[in-house]
Amino acid sequence: MPLRPLLLLAALSFAACADRPDADTPDPTTSLDTTSTPMSMDGGRAAADAVATLSPTEGNDVRGRVTFADTPDGVRIVAEISGLSEGMHGFHVHETGDCSAPDATSAGGHFNPDDTPHGAPEAPAPERHDGDLGNLEAGADGIARYERIDPNVALSGPASVIGKAVIVHAGQDDFTSQPSGDAGGRVACGVIETIAG
Repeated sequence: MPLRPLLLLAALSFAACADRPDADTPDPTTSLDTTSTPMSMDGGRAAADAVATLSPTEGNDVRGRVTFADTPDGVRIVAEISGLSEGMHGFHVHETGDCSAPDATSAGGHFNPDDTPHGAPEAPAPERHDGDLGNLEAGADGIARYERIDPNVALSGPASVIGKAVIVHAGQDDFTSQPSGDAGGRVACGVIETIAG
């Protein structure tokens, strides 16, 4: 092949490669990896005895993963959720592990085995549901991270959350409106399942 066409071909190939994004550069629009264990606040992966993988309800793009691990002080709950609008979102364990309805109403109401009023997660046991986890706070990127040890949540016994559902709501839980905090529609749902060890 004559030298001039060969040089032209090489220049075109180089230009085409320069326009392609670097395969090693992460796409900032990609949502969280919902197959891996969420990071705990200390930067390590959170140990887990149970997990809920959250999928969006109809018309939403909210996804995430919530892990539950027994500790001497209660159950450590760690969550990473993406696709949220910026701001606060109610975050609860609901009574039925069924996310089949398009709006996740199949998950029923808050998990409340002791028939107590709705309240903040820091409230004493008689003043909150076992499923009252509070709010997630999403940043401008739509991502929320959450971690707390909850002495009211159990992974065994009659008040176990295993087989129940985790719900993320469209709005903020006000902690006072009964019976559920007036947090609005359900934007994501996932069933809590044990992790085979």
